[in-house]
Amino acid sequence: MTTTALRDIPFLDAHGASTTLGEQAPVVLVVNVASRCGLTPQYEQLEQLQRTYGERGFTVLGFPCNQFLGQEPGSMDQILEFCSTTYGVSFPVNDKVKVNGRNAAELYKALKQTPDAGGKAGRVEWNFEKFLVTADGSVQRFRPKQKPDAPEIVAAIEAGLTAAGR
Repeated sequence: MTTTALRDIPFLDAHGASTTLGEQAPVVLVVNVASRCGLTPQYEQLEQLQRTYGERGFTVLGFPCNQFLGQEPGSMDQILEFCSTTYGVSFPVNDKVKVNGRNAAELYKALKQTPDAGGKAGRVEWNFEKFLVTADGSVQRFRPKQKPDAPEIVAAIEAGLTAAGR
């Protein structure tokens, strides 16, 4: 698959409408999220990134996932309510997906081919694994425990926005 084709893979938003990364923003941080995870407070940093860079052509895209110890069991309405009231989330939270296994979402099947900084590709390790996709379709992978506001993620977002002329 070409890297630009990644931006054309369809997925469903929270209301069941089909969309793609290419329809979102030039620079996108794709994150599998969960409401009942020890890493759930990362929503706070994700929202701060959205507020800091959103006007420049960046967006976070949350994908609820219940594959890790059932930490996202709610309905889409419950998930959206939690995100809004608990963390003031303004970025798009999309339809619930599977990120691993035979029934993984097509977008995640493609994203998982990207190795992390240590050279390891493959399965998503846990909730809050992050994939930064830039306008040219290139991808950088950041593991779950790496906080969204880590210097390497912020630098990658800024580089992606600069490359996109933003």
